[in-house]
Amino acid sequence: MTMRKRKIKDRIYWLGAVDWDRRLFDSLIPLPDGTTYNAYLIEGSEKTALLDTVDPPKADELMAQLDGVSKIDFIVSHHAEQDHSGTIPRVLDRFPEAKVVVTPKAKPMLIDLLKIPENAFITVEDGETLSLGDKTLTFIYTPWVHWPETMVTYLKEDRILFSCDFYGSHIASSDLFVTEQGRVYEAAKRYFAEIMMPFRNVIEKNIEKLKGYDIQMIAPSHGQIHDNPAWIMEAYQDWVMGAPHNLVVLPFVSMHGSTRQMIDHLASALVENGVGVELFSLPVTDIGKLAMSLVDAATVVVGTPTVLAGPHPLTAYATFLANALRPKVKFLSIIGSYGWGGKTVETLAGMIPNLKVEVLEPVLCKGVPSVPDLKALDRLAGTIAQKHKENGFR
Repeated sequence: MTMRKRKIKDRIYWLGAVDWDRRLFDSLIPLPDGTTYNAYLIEGSEKTALLDTVDPPKADELMAQLDGVSKIDFIVSHHAEQDHSGTIPRVLDRFPEAKVVVTPKAKPMLIDLLKIPENAFITVEDGETLSLGDKTLTFIYTPWVHWPETMVTYLKEDRILFSCDFYGSHIASSDLFVTEQGRVYEAAKRYFAEIMMPFRNVIEKNIEKLKGYDIQMIAPSHGQIHDNPAWIMEAYQDWVMGAPHNLVVLPFVSMHGSTRQMIDHLASALVENGVGVELFSLPVTDIGKLAMSLVDAATVVVGTPTVLAGPHPLTAYATFLANALRPKVKFLSIIGSYGWGGKTVETLAGMIPNLKVEVLEPVLCKGVPSVPDLKALDRLAGTIAQKHKENGFR
């Protein structure tokens, strides 16, 4: 399905592609709802700018949308990753006089990734403006959203923020604007969790920087346009700067049922203590859902059987992922069953150097959990509840 270019406001158009079929991004990230690759055409009274392009497999769709466009003076590349930049060479072939507008860090990346000639670039500084005549573009550096070279563009006269990956979501839809806020909230939270959560400290500074602009509309690189952007900006404020919630995330594997008994008992005890829980059986878990839960979690308890003297490989993977995503988690524990011994706790604890957590007393049992083991889980639940209460987590 090839979409025609669509008018956003006077002489401002959405171009791009809706990828209904894509189910995996970066050979890692699940896309249960597909995605879009958004580019934008801005026609000033004197100059015309194309903001970003599309993933190369969708290049023909973008080129068809550019039929009838007589001239492009500038191609603004907010981010060097190919789902944004990959069709720039095709656009330059059709509009050889166009200049590619980038941050200084993006220029060498695009030369390396796409072999764009060096003389095709214009580099801009943070806060620099570019006049299209009666429309003015302001370029704002937003590093680590989610690569170091990223920037966004603010269109002053129309008060639109072209936000690149900021405030985006992976949803394939024929809707130009957000129509289902709940659905987009969940997709945007998944998007934030999977690619931006590790860079919260830098993103906080970027959010503060954007507060100086009157933003009435946000046009991201993926997903639908926010014509009422206050709610998504408030959501990011919470995800980035808000305190963890009164929530325990329980990723686990159970081979013969013993660890599952422990997980179920602990979850029940936590609920009785007024703590929210989310369980993830790792053999069947959508890893994006697990990442989303980590945005809010105050505590993670990993449940694992012992395999060849160490943790089950899937729990090791989940622990590695949590370490890479660097959530706001404050407490960690490990529970599970073993047959004759091993180094499960030492192995998993050694995999989280990025997490500034307090490790609570693990509960490991030999074989099926006994009454003393279940009582130890009750004590762990009580400890977690008390820790959450002392920190004011709600």
